[in-house]
This record gives sequence, C-alpha cells and structure tokens, in this order.
Amino acid sequence: MMSGYLDFLRECEPAPILVLGLGNTLLSDDGVGPALLDQLSSSAQRWEGQVEFVDGGTQGLALLGRLSGRKALIIVDALQIGAPPGTVHRMTLGELRCANPGRAGSAHEGNAGELLSAAQLLDELPARLFVVGVEPKKIATGHGLSAPVKRALPEASKEVNQLLTQLC
Repeated sequence: MMSGYLDFLRECEPAPILVLGLGNTLLSDDGVGPALLDQLSSSAQRWEGQVEFVDGGTQGLALLGRLSGRKALIIVDALQIGAPPGTVHRMTLGELRCANPGRAGSAHEGNAGELLSAAQLLDELPARLFVVGVEPKKIATGHGLSAPVKRALPEASKEVNQLLTQLC
C-alpha cells in the first residue's frame, strides 16, 4: 500500500523545467508567448517528463504555485526593450533587469514582474531562469501577430529548444 502512495507522489512532482508562455492573445503582439507555446508543442514529446509547457496567459500571481519545485524556468513572452520589432531576446533574469532597470521586462509588467518578484520573495524562484522574448511591434486591442513578430517565431522556438537541450 505504501509503494502505491509513493508512486502517486512521484507522479505529482512537477517536471524539473517549466516553459511558461505569458501574454494576452487579444492584444496583438502580446500574444507571442502563447503562439510560441503552440509552435513548441510539436516537440513536447521529446522532453517527456523533463519539461512542462504551460500557457499562463495573463494569470500573473495565480501562476505562483507552478514555479515551486522547479530547477529551471523559461518564460516566453513579448519583451519590449527598444529593439526593432521581431528581434528575439534570450536573457537571464539578471540581464533582463539590467536591460530594463526598475521594470519587470515583459510587455505587461504586472504579469511577469509581479510573479517573479513574489516567487523570489517566497524563495520559490527556480535556480535557473531565462526569458525568451520577441520585441513587439504593436500591443493594442487586436487579434493576431504583426508580420515581424510572426517571422520571429521560428528563431524564438529554436532559442527555447537550445536552452532545453542545455538544461536537460
């Protein structure tokens, strides 16, 4: 009876790596995180048991529990730091904070920034954290990604897969 319970607990443990897509698909290029997750889902079986892919949308602090117990976190999101639209950024949390001093770094600061700050405060922030972001052209009410952001999806997907290869 005890071994069945231990098996259940092992099954409930989170995958060591979380790829978290953030963004609002109703705000044009802010939907790049969920769009990138869709693209990455074709290779999800490759990482079976090691990686969990989660569309966090705009849930913000509600995602806090998803970070617990992870060795690494990769956030995919729109990342507005002043580069040309469609530029793919791959940064650590420290690099992101240097690029955007005093800001969380995502196009919707309250979502990613509050989540990461709260996780850090509660000592739930994974030891390794990366952001793969695409510079948006437009974040305003509207459905669908702009042409430069759409063209950036394969490069951003490649960056995430390279990170996963290094982390697994």
